[in-house]
Amino acid sequence: MALVYLGLALVVGIYFGSHFPLPLTIALPIIAAALFIALLWRKNRSILLGGICIALLLCGALRYGAVPTGDALQPYIGKGTVAITGVVIEEPEPRDSSTKLILSARGINGEEVSGTLLVRTTRYPVYEYGDLLEVTGELEEPPEDLDGFDYRAYLASQGIYSTMYYPDIEREGSGQGPQPFQAIYSFRHRMGEALGASLSEPQGSLAQGILLGLRHNIPSSLYENFRDSGTAHLLAISGLHMAIVAGILLSVAVWLFGRRRPTYFLVTLGALWGYAVLAGMSPSVMRAAIMVSLFLFAAYVGRQRSGITALAFAAAIMVAIDPQILWQVSFQLSFTAVLGLILLTPTFQQWGRMTGAPTILVDSFAYSLGAIVATLPLVAYYFGYVSLVGLPATFLALLALPAIIVLSALVGLIGILSVPVAQVIGWVDWLFLKYMATVVQGFAALPWSSMGVGGMDAYWVWLYYGVLGGTIWLGTRMKRLSSSTKGGFRGASVGLSSLSRKLSAKSVKWALIPLLIIAILIWTAAAVAPGSGKLSVSFLDVGQGDAALITTPSGQYILVDGGPSPEKVAYELGEALPFWERTIDLVVLTHAHDDHVSGLVEVLRRYEVEQVLYPEGIDYTSNAYS
Repeated sequence: MALVYLGLALVVGIYFGSHFPLPLTIALPIIAAALFIALLWRKNRSILLGGICIALLLCGALRYGAVPTGDALQPYIGKGTVAITGVVIEEPEPRDSSTKLILSARGINGEEVSGTLLVRTTRYPVYEYGDLLEVTGELEEPPEDLDGFDYRAYLASQGIYSTMYYPDIEREGSGQGPQPFQAIYSFRHRMGEALGASLSEPQGSLAQGILLGLRHNIPSSLYENFRDSGTAHLLAISGLHMAIVAGILLSVAVWLFGRRRPTYFLVTLGALWGYAVLAGMSPSVMRAAIMVSLFLFAAYVGRQRSGITALAFAAAIMVAIDPQILWQVSFQLSFTAVLGLILLTPTFQQWGRMTGAPTILVDSFAYSLGAIVATLPLVAYYFGYVSLVGLPATFLALLALPAIIVLSALVGLIGILSVPVAQVIGWVDWLFLKYMATVVQGFAALPWSSMGVGGMDAYWVWLYYGVLGGTIWLGTRMKRLSSSTKGGFRGASVGLSSLSRKLSAKSVKWALIPLLIIAILIWTAAAVAPGSGKLSVSFLDVGQGDAALITTPSGQYILVDGGPSPEKVAYELGEALPFWERTIDLVVLTHAHDDHVSGLVEVLRRYEVEQVLYPEGIDYTSNAYS
């Protein structure tokens, strides 16, 4: 536990330094005195540990004092139009009508300069990671209050101190990012496009969000359903998400391979990091993967509780390298989610086994519950709501998650090579995605599904963790958790070996699963198949614009205009067309204004369009049309 105390001292020191700047002339003598006393009485373990903790606490305060509070771009804020040359250093985040870019500046007005800039620009043209851009516009300071959220402090924690809105942009080059990340983002982008082309909406965007963390195409109505049902963490590749995924992967791997050989551990670890690569290997994803990996290793060696020491040490090192991450929500969620797996999951596993339920279901539920209980106050504090149905909704949605991850990965990988082949697998993937969306929608529709807690004070968070920590401590002292502590994760293998031996006897039952899936697909296809012999016209709800889908008596599809939103028209087409239909026979563009043409860009990417009809001599063009 010594490393826990040392790591905690460093983190507390950094937090202390953020509120009370500590002069070097005061800190150094105290550090020297603390270390001298610790060495002088080094045989006394308490004095030795206390002296080092005091020294680390003050070192943490000094470390925060060394954090830059601005960059070289700040002096140009409010100084008129400037021209900045920079490289896109994070994957662009497109929205309905805009795109967010993060640029690492190389020069301003012809002079060399360094700094990080947030740029908000139009949805089209499309920019990519590693593009070298020249942006011309006015630098602005981020707003301090954005609907009650301190946006300026949020960006400052990421080293961003200036923004630029809708500048003139010239692309001067590409491929300027580090090659490993260039390859990862390129591969991830191709997988996302393959998923979009192989699955109808909103299942395609849902698969992109769950597998790749690409949430920009998810319809706002569906995202709100996930939020209200307390399952939004399934769409964000955060520590909570990674912890739940790792728990499910571990349960499945143990169920398949048993615990006698290290195969289950290696498969789980490899799958976790493969998932992290697919998610883009952003700093938050890597931090979450590292923390979860420490938990898996502690579980593998049978010393799950020692994972607390490794987790605390890793967190302290991360905070020492970049003190600003202490205030990042992703870091806090990662740390608390993994801590919940270590401290809470064994108890929930023990309770679950008393029900006699299958071990794989008990473990999956226990992992999810451990992560959710640990992160509940942080979600309420930062996002302003508490889901009252989050636990049952998450559990039911998680039943489909392993299949969604595996099938979506297959669809994405195969879709890069052959979309028609991927579409066949996509039909099965569609079933699980449809199930998850239906579960989420059902719970979100309940009148008491969520409760707003806007303006929640931080002391409620501390009170929650104080009570939870006290409960865990008392439980340990009273030996209520003794069996799960001694057994660690080995308790999870109770009944698994016998289950594996019985698997062959149940092969007939398992053989029925593919037949059941085929039957459901056939029934669904019959239910959603369009009628024949009639002409129908559907006006699509695409917001402030126009789009209409015509179905001819012979079953051909004609789309007239696409509206202003790529996400909305893709969603409406996914609802109007059968889930297997990926062909539109004719697209008609009446004129090239943004409220008619912008959505068609996504249609052309996602569907096989046989013909496009547009008027000649168009005298108005937009970025989307170009």
